[in-house]
Parts: sequence; structure tokens; C-alpha cells
Amino acid sequence: MHKKKKINGNSVKPLDTLAKFAKLEFSEGEKAAAAAYPFLATNYYLGLIGNDLRNDPVYRQCFPDRRELIRHKNLSTDPLCEEKQMPVPGLIHRYRDRIVLLVTNRCAVHCRFCFRKRKWKTGIANQDISDEYLQEAFKYIRRHERIKEVLISGGDPLMLETSRLKEIIDSLSKLKNIDVIRIGSRMPVVLPCRIDTRLVKMLSEVPGLWFLTHFNHPAELTDESAKACSMLTKAGIPVLNQTVLLKGINDDASVLEELFRGLARLQVKPHYLFHVDPAEGNAHFRTGVAKGLEIMEELRPRLSSICTPVFAVDLPEGGGKVPLQPDYRLGKKYLGINGRKILYP
Repeated sequence: MHKKKKINGNSVKPLDTLAKFAKLEFSEGEKAAAAAYPFLATNYYLGLIGNDLRNDPVYRQCFPDRRELIRHKNLSTDPLCEEKQMPVPGLIHRYRDRIVLLVTNRCAVHCRFCFRKRKWKTGIANQDISDEYLQEAFKYIRRHERIKEVLISGGDPLMLETSRLKEIIDSLSKLKNIDVIRIGSRMPVVLPCRIDTRLVKMLSEVPGLWFLTHFNHPAELTDESAKACSMLTKAGIPVLNQTVLLKGINDDASVLEELFRGLARLQVKPHYLFHVDPAEGNAHFRTGVAKGLEIMEELRPRLSSICTPVFAVDLPEGGGKVPLQPDYRLGKKYLGINGRKILYP
């Protein structure tokens, strides 16, 4: 059995140990939310929080909120039906040509909007995938030759030590049907020092590897995070970003414009802007699809295609991602839609 090495030594857990926030008095609702969904953050990420604590975009992403305890018939602990789409433990097969491999439940920060918050409540939040389950996953992939891509996810796969991650990637690379390996990690945002020379060298040697990260707000674009992204791109590793649209945090066209422009400067492509999934514990972050479409309509004339992500929702019950576009009235005018003369037949 592989011996687990801690990567989150820069993480802090109990709320009452945070000296910077000692003046805060947490309500009973906030304490109850922390009991249901444990608090976890890195000192680095906490250091990004400004003086207006409770209104700060970083604070609101990682500190408990009483609204996390809201229950509704439309909310689910597993809104994307991932557990039902696991033919073997830790492997999600939703799309014909690709799978998700969950290699750990550990994260450096517990993001309060996470759609896998069910993992925090089960008491298994410190587990990595076993060798036995990995072998089952590899056998499954070999048997299904239509699978061409693997997304290594979690938790955060960079919580694994580099040598363990290399073992997994090397095994995947040996599978003849796999063309692309993707790694989804928030480490460039919450613990950028994890992106070190040894890790980057290892990743740069993997054919067909893409790195997906997760910036949500311009406040997260720091010198440290820029260095982490630069190390990846300079090593020839393409980097994409997936942002979640969060009510009261980034549901503003100007905020997102600043974020997407900042990412493009780092040669990080804004890839997706996701509507929040209907998971128990994150309903208060949901803006509604109409708000997302309104923001995308504002962004389209202000940003190039390089800077503009695809706005998408993940359908419930494992239906998969669906891209959404605003109703562009200007385009309708010139294309002659709705009874007008078609200028471009």
C-alpha cells in the first residue's frame, strides 16, 4: 500500500485558530454549517482576504454560512448522479469517449460551493484511491476502447505526492486507447507553491496532457498564482480555467471581464463558466440561468473569443454539460431571423 504524504501542511482547520479572524463572532448557524461541512483553508488563501471580511469574495468562498443548511426537494447530495455512473469505485463514466478518475477526496481548501460536499460529511474526506480500485479502473478503461480521455480529479489530485501522481499518470499513458489526460486542480489558486519544478517537469513529459484550474475572482490573480501558471505554460502544458458563477461574488460582468482578461494575459484560456449545480449546501450561490445569460450578453462585445468562456449548466441526473447562449438580437437582425430577409443564406 502506498504511504500517503501530507501536501496540505499549509492548511488550517479549526475556525477558532485563525488569529486574523479572532474578532469575528460566528453565529450558531455558521457553527452548525461548519459542523456539517468542515472548514478547511490554506494560510496562503486566507491571506488574500481583505479588511471587509464577510463581504470579501475569498472569505465567502471558504467560510461557512448558515444558508448551507438549506434543504429543498430540488437539491440533492449528488446532483449529477455521479455515484450511479460509477461502474467501478472512483471512476465516473458519463460520456462515451471519456471518464473521470477520482484519485483522492482530499483538498487544500473546502470551497463552500462544491457539488461534492457530500464527501465532507461522510468522514472519508482524507482518503486516496487504493491500488485495488486503480487496477479495477485501468481494467475498465482497457475493456472500453471508445474511452479516449481521462480527467484526473478528486478532491484535488495534487494533494497526492508527485511520485504517486506519476505512478497513476504513467499507468494511464500506457493504455493504448487513451489520447488525452486532463488534470483538474485548484492548487494554482489556493496553494500555488504546490506547482514546483519537480511536478512541472513530470507533467511536461506526459504526451497529450492538459491542466485545468479554477479561478473565480480577480482577487485570486496574484504574483504567486501567476508564477504557478507561468511555470506550467512555459513547460508546454496547455492550461484551461473553469469558473463557477457565484451569487454575490462574481455575478457581475465587470468582475468577470477583469478575471478573464487577467487569465488570458497568463496564457490561461477561460474555458467554462458554470452555473452552480443544485447540491445541498450551495443553493445560496445560485444566480439563476437568466443572470448568467445576461452577463454573457454583456461580455460578448467586450471580450475576444480567447477571453470568453462557454456558459454551461450540468444537467441533473447525470445528463451532462449543456452550453447556453444569449438571444443575440443584433445577430437576428442581420441574419434575417424571425421573418426578416435573410442577408446570408
